[in-house]
Amino acid sequence: MTNELAANSGSERDDRLKKLASLKELNIDAYPAQVQRDQSIASFLEDFDNLIKSENKVFLAGRLRAKREHGNLAFADLEDASGRLQLVFSKKELGPEKYKTFLKLIDVADFIQVNGSAFLTHKEEKSLFVSDWALLTKALRPIPDAWYGLKDEEERLRKRYLDLLLNKEKRDLFEKKAHFWDVVRSFMKRHGFFEVETPTLELTTGGAEANPFKTHHDDFDLDVYLRISVGELWQKRLIAAGFEKVFEIGRVYRNEGSSADHLQEFTNLEFYWAYADYRLGMKLSQALYQEIAQQVFGRTEFEARGMKFDLAGNWPELDYSTVIKEKTGLDILTATEEEMKAKLDELEVKYDGNNRERLIDTLWKYCRRQIAGPVFLVNHPKLVSPLAKAKTDNPELTERFQIIIAGSEVGNGFSELNDPLDQAERFRLQQELIDRGDNEAMMPDWEFVEMLEHGLPPTCGFGFGERLFAFMCDKPVREITLFPLLKPKQEE
Repeated sequence: MTNELAANSGSERDDRLKKLASLKELNIDAYPAQVQRDQSIASFLEDFDNLIKSENKVFLAGRLRAKREHGNLAFADLEDASGRLQLVFSKKELGPEKYKTFLKLIDVADFIQVNGSAFLTHKEEKSLFVSDWALLTKALRPIPDAWYGLKDEEERLRKRYLDLLLNKEKRDLFEKKAHFWDVVRSFMKRHGFFEVETPTLELTTGGAEANPFKTHHDDFDLDVYLRISVGELWQKRLIAAGFEKVFEIGRVYRNEGSSADHLQEFTNLEFYWAYADYRLGMKLSQALYQEIAQQVFGRTEFEARGMKFDLAGNWPELDYSTVIKEKTGLDILTATEEEMKAKLDELEVKYDGNNRERLIDTLWKYCRRQIAGPVFLVNHPKLVSPLAKAKTDNPELTERFQIIIAGSEVGNGFSELNDPLDQAERFRLQQELIDRGDNEAMMPDWEFVEMLEHGLPPTCGFGFGERLFAFMCDKPVREITLFPLLKPKQEE
């Protein structure tokens, strides 16, 4: 908000405080708890013709969005979640005092309750002719102008309640996002998956390679972490316990950088499917994405980040190492770490860490940005897939797939590693990376290895997050997040 807008807001607040005092002198409760409301504005408009004929009076409630006076008549716009309606106030109908109080003490942005009858103006605008009104909430600050207020992006996100109030398309976006997750949940249940809840506080973070948030459990006097996956290691325990199809939709936390495609807190889905491999997972995930596209958006063709993609049909496969070799000339299966660093320097790509896993991952991310998709990326090296089953024909590669759309990963799955000895060895390698300072390496979970020793059937696991929704809408992820985390506002 500009200094001028802030100053105007402050002076208007003072004026509204005076009106609040005047209301109290008139014994008008500015913040009552009880509301009389028969229907929404939308249902009133839908039933308008019948209400005209019956002359029945109704109670409506909402926020005033406009107000104007014409002699002994006043007009106002009332808005609720369903729509907007013109109100007509008559000095003769209300009486001089009630009419005067409305004009002088009630402001745009106040919430009111009105009682009246359906009325068609001479311009044939459907309206409510008000016979009585009551104040529900006195707003002490005005609503910014829809055109001139809240143009600064951070201010919009900080005052998201105003951003959403002023922009119906934004509200519709979040209704669509809710529908997105409803479609996902319905799809999973229809395919026989059981919805579960797993811990968000963990002693060791598993299921992804990311830097976690750390906190302290006072009762146990124990450091714990916010989860970085939707309970991957817990859901596998449930598969071992006899559940054959499980899924969870929940919040995930990663203490990493922010960008158009990354936030530190977001919603993910993960499912685990006993007696299935990554090939079956690819078929199911493709069907899920196509159902989301049709049910939520009514189409399969999209454009995001300047790239067009079509989710219809069968998606092609790309080989992990081949893609990198084609785009960089480097064979990651044989190249040394020094050769990888030299190539990244040549490509002017920044990289963190000096271990082979991180260098390979950075090379891949450089190549990924050039792929419009949708494609299935397959044949990931074991080094970058610590929880995926190795391929029988090439033990250095894994039975893993990623879904790539518009240069970004929007889904990850694999045939789960269920060999406890292999898993223990991979955890030891991850621990070595941690000891060498890699904050994103996966923490070993030795109790998980013990579970594997009791036996885990062949299982496919897959997960994706709300980034997919962001790409389908071609919006940055924080635009599809109701309240993204922001730094505290600096006082001027």
